[in-house]
Amino acid sequence: MTTPAPDPAARPIGIFDSGIGGLTVARAVAQRLPHERLVYFGDTAHLPYGEKSTAAIQAYSVKICDVLLRQHCKLILIACNSASAAAYELVREYVGSKALVVGMIDPVSQYVGQHYAGRPVGLIGTKQTVGSNSYRKKIDQLDRGVDLHALATPLLVTMIEEGHFENRISEVIIRDYLEHPALQGIDALLLACTHFPLIKAEIEAYYQGQVAVLDPSDVVAATVAEALAQRELLAPAAPTPPRHHFYVSDFTRSFEESTRIFFGQEVQLEHYPLWE
Repeated sequence: MTTPAPDPAARPIGIFDSGIGGLTVARAVAQRLPHERLVYFGDTAHLPYGEKSTAAIQAYSVKICDVLLRQHCKLILIACNSASAAAYELVREYVGSKALVVGMIDPVSQYVGQHYAGRPVGLIGTKQTVGSNSYRKKIDQLDRGVDLHALATPLLVTMIEEGHFENRISEVIIRDYLEHPALQGIDALLLACTHFPLIKAEIEAYYQGQVAVLDPSDVVAATVAEALAQRELLAPAAPTPPRHHFYVSDFTRSFEESTRIFFGQEVQLEHYPLWE
C-alpha cells in the first residue's frame, strides 16, 4: 500500500471522518482545488464518533493518520467535528513536521466570529462535539459577542448514514430537534457535523428563509487552499484529473451509493481494516 515519496507539491491531501459525512468536505476541497489528489479514509467500523469516548476517538485518529502518512499526504484534514474536538491537538503533535493538519473547529469559529458578531447563532452536532464545548471556547476567545446556542442531535448522524434524508422520517426528526427551546431566537444555524449538509435543504425548508443555515465545507476548503498556498504546496495543473482514493474500515449496506451521493460522483471504495 505504501507508495514512493513524490515531490512535495504532488503529494495528496489526506482526509478522514468516522464515516461518509466528511465526503461533503472532500467534495468542497475537490471543487476548490481540482488539481489535488485526495486520499479519503472513512472509519465506518467505528461510526458514529459522536457516541465514542475521547480516548477512543484519539486512538482511531492516530491509527488513521498512520495510514495517510504512509500515503505521503502533505496535509491531513480532520473532516469530522467530533474528531476535531477530541483529537486535533494530539494529531498535530503526532504528525509533527510530516504533514500539515487542518481541523473543522478553528476555521469555522473564525468565520462565525467574523460574520455574526453580536448575534445569536445556533449549533447542532454530535454529543462529543457539543459536550466538548470546543466551538463555544473558540468563539468566546474571539470576543465578538456571538451568543452560541448549542444542541446535541445524535439521531441525525445515524439517520443520514442509513440513507434517511428528504423523506418523512427525516422530516419528523429534524423538526423535533429544531423546535427545541435551545434553538429558538437564532439568526443562523451552524451545521457542526459533516453529515448535516445532506439535510441542509430540509433544514432551510423548515426555517423558510428566517434563519441562515451555515454549511462549513467551503470555509474549511478555503482554509486548506490557503495553508497549501502559503507553503507553496499547491499541486501543479495536470492534463488529466487526479485519481482520488477512498478507504473504509468496514463496508456497510448501501455504502457505495451513499458515498456517491455525498461526494457527488462515482467513487471506488477499498476495504482497509484498522485492526485485524
